[in-house]
Amino acid sequence: MIEIPSDLHKDLVPLAFLLGSWAGAGVHDFPGSEKCNFGQEVTFSHDGRDFLEYHSHTWVLDNDGNKVRPLESESGFWRIDADRKVEVTMVRDDGVIEIWYGEMAVKKPQIDLVTDAVARTAASAPYSGGKRLYGYVKSDLMWVGEKQTPEVELRPYMSAHLKKVVTPEDVERWAKALPDDMPDDGIAFFK
Repeated sequence: MIEIPSDLHKDLVPLAFLLGSWAGAGVHDFPGSEKCNFGQEVTFSHDGRDFLEYHSHTWVLDNDGNKVRPLESESGFWRIDADRKVEVTMVRDDGVIEIWYGEMAVKKPQIDLVTDAVARTAASAPYSGGKRLYGYVKSDLMWVGEKQTPEVELRPYMSAHLKKVVTPEDVERWAKALPDDMPDDGIAFFK
């Protein structure tokens, strides 16, 4: 279920499906890097202004699903205009700053992004751009990222399947919204 907060800036309503905290796992595979499974936590939040704030943390998982070490962290800001054009500014922990542009699909919660500008510190690894696809599928957030370097053509390198994180505040809010005439046995509710 997609909720639209009453204090969400009106321009951000098409991006409301991203709001909240998400957690899940995915696969990382790029030449010159360790191929691994990873865990991820992502948060999209807002403060009433015309952007979403974005934070992502990933870590390498061992074969039992335990955290081994950090993999990547990103932070940024997402905007959308009246024509459903999306812009994202992003900073990564490895010294890369990116500007992404793309658009939201018509009649479905899906966003395609492509890098428009990349800046790197001297310490960062070679990187020349990428693509990302985000989609809201059956109440889950899924994404795939592609990247390229001067030595490697554009290719997929990360993808993840994330579930919405439910907080005690969410449960309390949902409980207060239940109708007063809920059946006592719960079974009648499904008939």
